[in-house]
Amino acid sequence: MLDASITPAVKALLTPLVKLLNKTKVTPNQLTVIGFAVGLLAIPFLVLQWWSLALAAILLNRILDGLDGALARYQGSSTSAGGFLDICLDFLFYAAVPVGFALADPAQNALPAAILLAAFIGTGSSFLAFAIAAEKYQLTKPQFEYKSFYYLHGLTEGTETILIFAAFCIWPEYFPWLAYGFAVAAGITVFTRVYGGYYTLKEQAVKATNDDVA
Repeated sequence: MLDASITPAVKALLTPLVKLLNKTKVTPNQLTVIGFAVGLLAIPFLVLQWWSLALAAILLNRILDGLDGALARYQGSSTSAGGFLDICLDFLFYAAVPVGFALADPAQNALPAAILLAAFIGTGSSFLAFAIAAEKYQLTKPQFEYKSFYYLHGLTEGTETILIFAAFCIWPEYFPWLAYGFAVAAGITVFTRVYGGYYTLKEQAVKATNDDVA
């Protein structure tokens, strides 16, 4: 929901760092992998209940995730392969955080973490499934010109996910209720994406058929 307005602002803030990174030999794909590795550090920090360090790892992961794409665009080296790598590692990172909380306190957190992961599967699959079909019909993505993939708006997108991860770390004792609440919001996202995506693609199919007949 917030990504369309937040992404351009973040891009502007990252520009000075991108210019510095461009002077080094680091590649966008290397930044993607480094960011993923940093994000995975959140798991042992969460298991040990070192909440502040876990939050730092999560936020640093997100900063590096923003830098890799920005660097690729700055260098004119954006590729489908890089976008694929980025989105795959993003979703693995998103799944790792609830797992970390489940391991930190299985009795209290395992069930809400499992429900949240199920919701993530729904948002992720609807995200990627629509992106594949959108590529087929060559749909434009004016709201998300900085993204590698076209996808439908949702109540829970990247910005909201990072905010809830931060809330988990700040108020870990409320993880179950925060996770259940976000799972409900993610469920709404899944419904709207499936509903909107189905009718959008149905219209595109009819349009393509009519164009062929004409």
